[in-house]
Amino acid sequence: MNTNPKNPMNLVVLDMAGTTVADGGLVEQAFAAAAERLGEDPATMIDYVRATMGESKISVFRHLFGGDETRARQANVAFEEAYGELVADGLVSPVPGAAEAIAALKDQGRTVVLTTGFARVTQDAILDALGWRDLVELTLCPADAGGRGRPYPDMVLAALLRTGAVDDVRQAVVAGDTSYDMLSGARSGAGIVAGVLTGAHGEAALAEHGATHVLASIAGLPELIRESEA
Repeated sequence: MNTNPKNPMNLVVLDMAGTTVADGGLVEQAFAAAAERLGEDPATMIDYVRATMGESKISVFRHLFGGDETRARQANVAFEEAYGELVADGLVSPVPGAAEAIAALKDQGRTVVLTTGFARVTQDAILDALGWRDLVELTLCPADAGGRGRPYPDMVLAALLRTGAVDDVRQAVVAGDTSYDMLSGARSGAGIVAGVLTGAHGEAALAEHGATHVLASIAGLPELIRESEA
C-alpha cells in the first residue's frame, strides 16, 4: 500500500488503445472502412487520422468533413460499427504487462481509471472482449466528461471529481501513447504525464506535447510513480 503522506499519487488515468490495449492498427482499419461505407477515399484522410490519434473520433470526423455535422455523425457511426466488428473478431488484446501493471497500481492503494476517445459502445465492447469490466473502479469516454475528449483535460478532471481519489490534481498521473494524451494530461495539471512507446507516437512527439516521462511500456509505470514519491 502507498504510505507516503506528502505526495501520494493516488489517481492514475490510463488511455486504452495503444497504452493498455493492443489493437494492431484497428483504428486505421476502421477509419478506412467508415470512409468507404460513405463513398469517400480513405487515402485522403489517413494522415490526419494518424496525427490526431487519441482525439475524440467525432471531432476528427467533424474536421474531415468541414464541419458538416450530419456527415460527421454518419461517419462516426460507421467507424464505431467497423471497429466493433474488428473487436468482435478477437483482434484486441492487452498490451503485455498492462493487466499486471494495473494490479500493481491497485495493490499500491491507487485508484485506476481507463479512458478512451471512442464512444461508450466501443469502449464497452473492448472491455468485454478483454474481460476487463471489473478491472478498474471507473472507465470514461468523452460523453462521460461533457462531450469533449482529448486534447482537452476534461476526462482527467472528471476522473478526479468522480473518484475523489486525491485532493490536488498534481497528485494525478496520466499515461498514454499519443500527443493528445500528453496534451490532455499537461493541461489538466497532472503531476506525472507519462508517454508510452507501445502505440501511435514516438518519444519526440510525446515529449514535445507535455510528457514528463517516456516509458517503453505501461509496465514501467508502477515503479516510476513509486520513485517519484520517494
